[in-house]
Parts: sequence; C-alpha cells; structure tokens
Amino acid sequence: MSFWSLEVFDELPSTSDYCIAQAKSGAPAGLAVMARQQSAGRGSRGRTWTAPEQNLNLSVLLRPACAAAQAGLFALMAGIAVAEALPVQTMLKWPNDILAGGAKLAGILIDAAPRDQNLEWLVIGIGINLKNAPEIPGRATTALAFHGVIMAPDDAATAVLDAFSRWLQAEPEQIIAAWLSRAHPVGTKLSINGAATGNFAGLTEAGALRLATGSKIEIFNTGEVMLADTNGEG
Repeated sequence: MSFWSLEVFDELPSTSDYCIAQAKSGAPAGLAVMARQQSAGRGSRGRTWTAPEQNLNLSVLLRPACAAAQAGLFALMAGIAVAEALPVQTMLKWPNDILAGGAKLAGILIDAAPRDQNLEWLVIGIGINLKNAPEIPGRATTALAFHGVIMAPDDAATAVLDAFSRWLQAEPEQIIAAWLSRAHPVGTKLSINGAATGNFAGLTEAGALRLATGSKIEIFNTGEVMLADTNGEG
C-alpha cells in the first residue's frame, strides 16, 4: 500500500467531498480517505449513498496523465480492485456496480476535473456493504456478511488499495479485458436509461458501453443499466 497515504476519520459527511476539497488544495495523488461513518454520502446520478456503520466508505485521489475521455477506465479499474479484494464471487455491472448473487454489494463514484482535454485530478469513491445492506427501492442489495464473510472496514480498505495499486500502470486493453472477464457476458440483454434495449457488445477503448440494437451498435458513456437476464437488477 506504499503508493497510498491513508487518512481515517470516525465520521465525515462524504469521503469523496473531502478528497475533492483536498484535490483543489493541491494534495498529491495517492491520498486515500476512509470514514467509519458517513452522514452525506453520494451515489451515482445524484442519489444518496446510505452508509451504515461497519460498511466501507473509501475515496482516493489520483492525478493521472491521460485524456479526460479515459476517466471511465478508472471506474472499471476500481471495480476490478474491489472484486479482487473481496473473498466472494462477484459480477461487475457497467459502469459502476459490483454484484453478488445478483444484488448490489458495492458501488463506484467518479468525480473528475478536466483541464484542456486532460485530467487535472480524479476522485474515486468506493462504497462496500460489508455488514449491512441498505434498502434501495426497486433494487436488490446485499452485504458481505450475508455471504458468510466477516470483514472489518480497515481490512477491506487495505485489500482494495493493495489491489488498486496493481492496476495503476495497466494499459487500457488490460483493464478492459480484466473487467470483461468479471462482468455480465457479451450478449447479455440490457436496458439503458429505461429506453434503449439491446445486447451487450463489449466496451470501447475508453471503457464506454457498446450496445447492439438491431443492425447497429450504439455507444453509451454513462447511463442506468438494467440486466434483463438477472430479473431486472439495475
């Protein structure tokens, strides 16, 4: 974990908001922030991320030398790191979910600051349901403890950061291949944003989703994905 400088707080409103403030103040890459409790956590698409005690609330700061268009690769990388760190069988769901038994176990949140087509900084928030699974209307959720595994937040943070370190220098094609090997299979029927429906056709070089709809391929850089093959889990 030598790349990371981990700060642990008893409570924060949001680990990602704290990381963003530090990024704007010039903090170096490698800052990692964990809060044992989070009072104002954020999820994707403006949702609230409920963070019961003894779950993992972790955010990291990176300053990658890459184009802003490649920010999505870091969400994939974080998903891979979480999947490698957890001792249960998981499936990655584009763009930012980790599922176990078809239910949401963990999620990824990306905040990025572009500058002249490149990234000035990138904050990646990682929330994992270790002991408790918050209820989300219309979605199945789970926790690591429900699968017979007890993992303390400190141990989970160390495992995730160690796994993340192994991917920081990976090439885009390595990241995409590793993500695809842990994700819903090519050909899976998907619905995106409640409108576009088709079959998963892989990812672009920048990590965008390719959806086969009839005779054409549509590209999505973000969106709400429902897996039709897992009872509509979103």
